[in-house]
Formats: sequence, structure tokens, C-alpha cells
Amino acid sequence: MTTSRRAHERTEEGGVAFVGAGPGDPGLLTVRAVEALERADVVVIDETAHRAALAHAPESVDVIEVGVDDEGVTLTAAARGRRVVQSAKDGRHVVRLLGGDPFTHSTGADEALACAKAGVPFEVIAGVPTGTSVATHAGIPLVAGRRRSAQLMDVAGKIDLRSAAADTLVLTGVTEQLAHVAEALVDAGRVPSTPVAVVASGSTVEQQTVVSTLGEVAVDTRTAKIEPPYVVIVGDAVEHRDALSWFETKPLFGWRVLVPRTKEQAGALSASLRRSGAVPEEVPTISVEPPRNPQQIDKAVRGMVEGRYEWIAFTSVNALRAVKEKLTAYGLDARALSGLKVAAVGEKTADALRAWGIEPDLVPSGEQSAVGLLADWPPYDEVLDPINRVFLPRADIATETLAAGLIEMGWEVDDVTAYRTVRAAPPPAETRDAIKTGKFDAVAFTSSSTVRNLVGIAGKPHATTVVACIGPATAKTAEEHGLRVDVLAPEPSVEALADALAQFGASRRLAMIEAGEPVLRPSQRRRTTARRKSAQ
Repeated sequence: MTTSRRAHERTEEGGVAFVGAGPGDPGLLTVRAVEALERADVVVIDETAHRAALAHAPESVDVIEVGVDDEGVTLTAAARGRRVVQSAKDGRHVVRLLGGDPFTHSTGADEALACAKAGVPFEVIAGVPTGTSVATHAGIPLVAGRRRSAQLMDVAGKIDLRSAAADTLVLTGVTEQLAHVAEALVDAGRVPSTPVAVVASGSTVEQQTVVSTLGEVAVDTRTAKIEPPYVVIVGDAVEHRDALSWFETKPLFGWRVLVPRTKEQAGALSASLRRSGAVPEEVPTISVEPPRNPQQIDKAVRGMVEGRYEWIAFTSVNALRAVKEKLTAYGLDARALSGLKVAAVGEKTADALRAWGIEPDLVPSGEQSAVGLLADWPPYDEVLDPINRVFLPRADIATETLAAGLIEMGWEVDDVTAYRTVRAAPPPAETRDAIKTGKFDAVAFTSSSTVRNLVGIAGKPHATTVVACIGPATAKTAEEHGLRVDVLAPEPSVEALADALAQFGASRRLAMIEAGEPVLRPSQRRRTTARRKSAQ
């Protein structure tokens, strides 16, 4: 959005949207919250976790943090309110992100009152409350069976727990005072054997839950070494967790998965991995650059505009991007492909074409590859085809399978290097160390080049890291580099690769449970083994 348009959309007075950011998972933002972020000039946050929501805001947005002052002291509600009011001056749209729901947040109402007092227009966009949603993600129903009452309390301040009389209690804002809270509940009449669940990082893939009793919870939580703040659920409802734990039992829950692709390419794979509970970490292994000699593609694009070709075949999204950039440089757009038949090597490339306003004429009905495209490609017919030439823009390292097959079917092919793929710069030292020492639970290879380049720039993944490959050729390359391939996708797609890894994780989890072993991630088992060896 341009500056002039943004300025035009502002109100003369400015305004603040107090937006419930939910318990931590940015996927739990409401539709209205996303709409508010999309038009924001300023976003005010008090938790680092809220930065994930900035993906919905314009790149030019100003981000203001109001958690602590310059000396690290927590800001009061009044101080936060003043900063929010100040941010709304000059007609700016301000989004104030607050954990959970704005009016259950400890300072949300006070900050809104500050706006009301200053005459700053504001609205409140309800969010997913932290207490109820974290209990849900822990697999604990607040109302079940005969237990029909639940009570939510924020214990960040001084709360009299003698008033906590409901069947199930949900306490938020619990930090180092966990032991005191447990003692206070016993003093208020709860028996020490009352079930308790302590949840940290609720609703995120870092979620950890300790199940204990009021009498033992402080010790058990220290032993588990989970960090506050906590959401604490107290009552017999905790006993349902064994049967209803749906989130932490996802097949790849908490797995740190290395995705050696650029952010643009890794989107679908990372999204599929997140649905299985994994934490994907994208590490670019290649960089896409223009061809060394651009004259060839310049000539081909001009020929395309002049009607020299019957077909254009896009073998990747990068090839499409290269052609689009050339057309844009000439002041042209998708209409330059009018009259051409357009082929796409797979659905991802086809979707990119559709996003550009072009419906491809040919997409493989079977295997999503050059071989699959050739299987459906019609042979040249001098009666039906007025032109016998195909424009094939591709990478410098692409195989000649498609070009050779088209020539066999009677077509003339202009096989043009549209872009080069070169090895990316090495990732940060911390990432390289994590790869070599087994801190990643799995790595998902989507091509032979990702294997070669990752090993070249970062070293070989540790032996405990689960290796998943998109196809036989990629698996062969991995094995040639000394890697043990654990997972092979049944078909060459990133969705199939993610599903295969999830199935591997589910089988592995089930085997540990059946063996009576704790369910540990591959990286955790490595550390456990290392500790045992050092103790011997």
C-alpha cells in the first residue's frame, strides 16, 4: 500500500484497535484481528511472541514495545496507556495487541480508559481467552460430567483464593509464586491430592504440560524445568487429559524440522509440517540469479510477444517469475501470453499461473514432473498446429528430459536458460552447529540439489536426525553423501513428503508408548544417550 493511499485511509482523529492476540498461536487470531492488522500504521506489543502476528501487517508498520522501560522495569498500566494514546496522534491507525482477550488482559481495560479520557477513538476486537484456550490445548475440558462450574482467575496481583470455589479453577498469570498458590488453595480447603496441570507456552508447538497434585506440583514443575508464565488448571477435570490430549500428541509435536529451501519455496511444506505439530526452520541452500547471458531469454520473450511460439512450458515457479520480470521490464503483463498455449509441470506452478490470471492449458494428470507432462503433451500435428515451436524457459541445471521428449514428438524447442541456481551463503554458526550436533529432529529434502548444497554450506546432519526425501533420486543423493534415509515420500510432492514424515513420527511415538518408554523427540534421545555415556 502506498503512503498516499495509507494517508487517505486514516481518520482525522486517528484511532486504536485493542486486539485480542489469543494465547500465543498466531493462527488463533480472528478474521477481524487480521483485518485490523492489515490496515495498521502502528502496532503496539508487550510480548515478543506477538511479533509473529506482524506477518499480517504492512511492511512499513511502526512497532512499539510497551512491556518494559529502557531499564528493563515492567511498565505500569498507566504508562502503557499514555504510550498507546501518543501512538494514535497524527491520524494514525494503531493496533494494540494484547494476550488472550483485551478485557481479560491485566492492563487492557486501563489502556482503553486512557484512550477514552484523551478522546482517542477506539474499538475492542475480542480474542481467544488464554485460560480457556490453553486448557483446551492441554486436553482438559473445563466443564464435563457432573463438574459443571469453572472459574477463571488472574493471580498476577494479590488474589484471595478462598473465593475459588468452582469445580475447576483456571489460574493465569502464575509465575514464581506457583508454590504459594498451591499452598493457598490447600489452606482454602482443597485437599493436597487434588489433580493439577501446569501448562507453559500454551497453544504453541513449544507447549509443555506437567500433571501433578496440589501437594507435589511445585516440586514436579521444578523437576520438569519448564519456564513460567504458567496457566494452572486445578480440579478433577485434569483426569480427562489422558483421553483428550489432542495437541501434544500430534505426530511431530515439537519436532524441530530443517527445511533446506528458500522461504518462498518452503511455504507449502512448512505449513504441512506445522499442521502435524512440527517447528519448521527454513534454511536457504540455493539462490536464484539471472542468467549470465540474458540475451537468449530477451530474444525468446520478444519472440513470444511477436507470436513465434505455439506453446510455452513452465517447469517451475522460478521460470514463471523470470518471464514475468522480463515482461514487466518491457511494460507488459499477462496479456502478452494471449494466443499461446500454456503448460505447467505441476500444480504448484499451475497455481502460480492462476494467481497471475492465466489458466494453464496443460497440467500433468499423473506424475507431477517433466515425465508426467510429456505423457499428456500432444504430438505436433502440422494440420492442427499452425506453429511448431515451443518456448521452454528453465534453470541452468535442469535436465533435458522435457526438451528431448518434445523434439521426439516433432516440436522445435527453444530451450532457454531463464535463471541460474547457485549455492546460497552458509547459515549462521548457531544453525550449522545445530545441524551437526543433532539439535534438529528431522530434515526434509525436496531435491538432490538441496542435499548437495546443505552438506556443502552447513555440513552433514547428525546421525540421530531423521532424514526424509521427496523421491528416489533425492534419496540416492542423500545416501551418496553418507546419510541414512528414514522416510521416502510415496509421490514427489511436498505434501506427500510432510505426510510421510508425520506417519513416521506417529509410528515412532506408538512404538515408544507400547514399549513403556517416555515419548522423546530424536534430539532429546540423543541428549539422553549422551548423558548416560558420560555417567558411565
